[in-house]
Amino acid sequence: MIRRHRGWNVVAAALAVSAGLTLGISPIFAGFRISAVGGVVVDPQGVLKAPDVDATKHLVELRAAQLKKLPADISKAGMRHISLKRLIAAIQDRKGRGEMDVLTDEMVYMAGMTRLQYVFVYPEENDIVLVGPGEALKLTDAGDMVGADSGRPALRLEQLLIALRNAEKAAQQPITCSIDPTKEGIAAVQAYLRSQTQFKPQTAAEVEKALGLQNITISGVDANSDFARTMVAADYRMKRLAMAMDEAPVSGLPSYLSMLSGGSTGVQSMTPRWWLAPNYEAVVRDADGLAWELKGQGVKCLTEDSLISASGDVQSKTGKTSAKAQRWADLMTERYDELSTKIAVFGELRNIMDMAVISALIVKEDLPAKSGCDIAALLDKDLAPLMDLGVPQKVDSKASVVKAGSKFIISASGGVEINSWGVLENVKESKDMATLRQKNAHEGMHWWWN
Repeated sequence: MIRRHRGWNVVAAALAVSAGLTLGISPIFAGFRISAVGGVVVDPQGVLKAPDVDATKHLVELRAAQLKKLPADISKAGMRHISLKRLIAAIQDRKGRGEMDVLTDEMVYMAGMTRLQYVFVYPEENDIVLVGPGEALKLTDAGDMVGADSGRPALRLEQLLIALRNAEKAAQQPITCSIDPTKEGIAAVQAYLRSQTQFKPQTAAEVEKALGLQNITISGVDANSDFARTMVAADYRMKRLAMAMDEAPVSGLPSYLSMLSGGSTGVQSMTPRWWLAPNYEAVVRDADGLAWELKGQGVKCLTEDSLISASGDVQSKTGKTSAKAQRWADLMTERYDELSTKIAVFGELRNIMDMAVISALIVKEDLPAKSGCDIAALLDKDLAPLMDLGVPQKVDSKASVVKAGSKFIISASGGVEINSWGVLENVKESKDMATLRQKNAHEGMHWWWN
């Protein structure tokens, strides 16, 4: 929220913490397994908190141990191919032999794949093959596992399993997360600011206290999953960039607040919300529906003004957008690809969007029946149960103070919306896809290959 006090604006926005660190014993692992998404924990009350230094250090140490156990042949860059048929067989074999870790680190990081681009169906092999670029992995200081050359985060099998297990449901309801201040909090901040005649050193802290905890809402996937935490994390990081709490690590992406600086258009109650959504040029297929490609950068930022009443009610579907809010959204979209190599959670969000669309494709086109590849095991929570990361429900509010004009802004809401089935409405046919499928046929006997 921004309100002028003798030339100053007070900005109250959601605490845009980067997301997810959890330590614990997974049901399918005997040792510690980490699920980290940029650096938050969920406390017993469901409130997102930043991890302390020791927790981050421990994460890096454990991820470093994982990195050492990855096979040497992952270091060869190229197009990675993952056979779902062989992957299922490998997992079932390990579980049948009573292996301590049902999923190897090689499986967890999907053999170093950094983007999911193609799906090829091979009825003659009873298989579905996922294909995308892969490379050697390295560890960042924050504990993110990313491509050594590209800086793009590696895909994680846990996220793919969640996408597959919720793909059919996604036909009825998009996968979403949203972070929203409460009606009572907004009204309290407005009342507080009306009572102030000048800026005071404690104003920001008092605004934070008045706004209180904000609500986190997740739909379409398990709210305690790595998939859900990634959406929440990306939304928070986007808000931090927009509201000048973090400086963008790429050029050409100023904060939204800096774009307002110096403006003086009068007090207004229309305020922007931003959300991240899929951004694909098209889904390309062959004539027989045996070869598919996702084309496009994957993610875009959208915006719309919200109307906030004096009582704190928020109307988000106004059909109106301010020029500067739209400009910031456009810049976020334009810089997204580069940004995803600097802030890992944005790359991870694109990964889960790719996975959600591919999973919807597998269900919509009934690729298991078309291929003769039974993927039911991947949908079975008993074969590969996932960690419970805790459900993020609340987050503290944070305020910033900037010099600007005479308007106030409440960052009322935002989030992520993945309409995976909607992406599949834009399908184009290409005769080149059939040839490409033939060139990407199986090699060797392992569950993945270059």
